[in-house]
Amino acid sequence: MSLREMKKEQTRQLIADTAWRLFAEQGFDGVTVAEVAREARVAKATVFNYFPTKEDLFYAPFDAFGTRLVEAIGRRPPGEPVLVAFRRFLLNANSMLDQVEAGDEAALESARTVGRLIAGSAALQAREQQAIKQHTDSLARLLAAETGATEDDPGPQVAANALMGVHRTLIDHARRRIAEDRTARLGTDIRTLCTRACALLERGLADYAPAPPQS
Repeated sequence: MSLREMKKEQTRQLIADTAWRLFAEQGFDGVTVAEVAREARVAKATVFNYFPTKEDLFYAPFDAFGTRLVEAIGRRPPGEPVLVAFRRFLLNANSMLDQVEAGDEAALESARTVGRLIAGSAALQAREQQAIKQHTDSLARLLAAETGATEDDPGPQVAANALMGVHRTLIDHARRRIAEDRTARLGTDIRTLCTRACALLERGLADYAPAPPQS
């Protein structure tokens, strides 16, 4: 990395760290981009150069995770089913949850802050849905290209939505557990849920949830 690139990355990280501190103190909706710029001692235009919207200041790390997920699936070995690569990535990606499970107070506070800020902001909730859709569409395009699917073939979109639905379910479960202070074995339990959810996809839904007998 060149000196110029290093300085740009340092500026980007300074802005992101400043924004997160202010969001944690005042809530997402209570902070303006101008305030972030002032606290970081950069121009407002500089903030927008690195983060096009205020929501991007919050979601940049999560966007990066989704991008890495799709890229990891695209790099899977020849012949490996997409479900196998998806499961492997998620099972190896819970470092923060492992830290929470191990009793890391800083990791727990960070996770609590994320859940609290998202729950308290309609803008962040909308941005999260947008991000999930973008990553789902990216995955569907990858699968369509790999399989040679036509535009009328629903397979890539169905598969991408099913896989990202597992990801969404795990996120919701982890946030609920953290909000309820049920963090014992959190990383372990999330991995177990991931394995069970992927097994369900692997078996398919042919015999899942038959209607109960009439009483």
